[in-house]
Amino acid sequence: MFKNKKVIIFDMDGTLIDSIGVWNEIDRELIEKVGTVELDEVDIGKQRDTQLAKAKSNDIYLDYCKFLSEKYKSNLLPEEIYKLRVNIADKYRTTMKYKKDADLVLNMLKNNGFILALATTTGKISLDAYNYRNEYMMKKAKIYDIFSVIYSKEDVKNKKPDPEVHYKILEKLDVKPEECLIVEDSLIGVKAAKNAGIEVVAIYDKYSDEDRKEIMEMANYYFENFEEILNKIKEEIMNI
Repeated sequence: MFKNKKVIIFDMDGTLIDSIGVWNEIDRELIEKVGTVELDEVDIGKQRDTQLAKAKSNDIYLDYCKFLSEKYKSNLLPEEIYKLRVNIADKYRTTMKYKKDADLVLNMLKNNGFILALATTTGKISLDAYNYRNEYMMKKAKIYDIFSVIYSKEDVKNKKPDPEVHYKILEKLDVKPEECLIVEDSLIGVKAAKNAGIEVVAIYDKYSDEDRKEIMEMANYYFENFEEILNKIKEEIMNI
């Protein structure tokens, strides 16, 4: 899996950090403030994913807030809903955590000479919070130290499954697709990797259960958790 690889590219939400459920809770709180309705967590996640996939502007989350404003007949403008979402999310950013053993995988790969890159739709405001204000993540694996290249939602025009972000990484690091490996949790992420011609590792996340069969069929490798990836690193790279 790691033979002849130089660069390991990671997704963030749902892959490295257990954040999808948290964002569902953030949007539940937001929707209750915007439209005074209650939605199931799964429905909230599906609704958000559907709208983000449809979004066409440079700020897909502003498009999402426009959808919320229209659907729930809110008196708030999309920009006001967006600001409200940012404020609600801020209290969660400092408590976000890596998935079990994810930090160990990052540090082990870094210490064994791999270049790590981050390709995420997470915004810079969240990345800054994780790096400077989240004590847990700062202690385990500080984002701006562990990753040599970071592209967030502000850095690309076309979102996954478009391969733009991966092409940027290839160009930035002057590497070939066959020298890279991508770690993703979602079907959209796996498709983006495939569209870039890069081998992809899929890791389990419960919020992608609906697409699990297709993810497993499309990915080059599949793991249930980071402990399994850790064992693969020890086996292939460290001969343990």
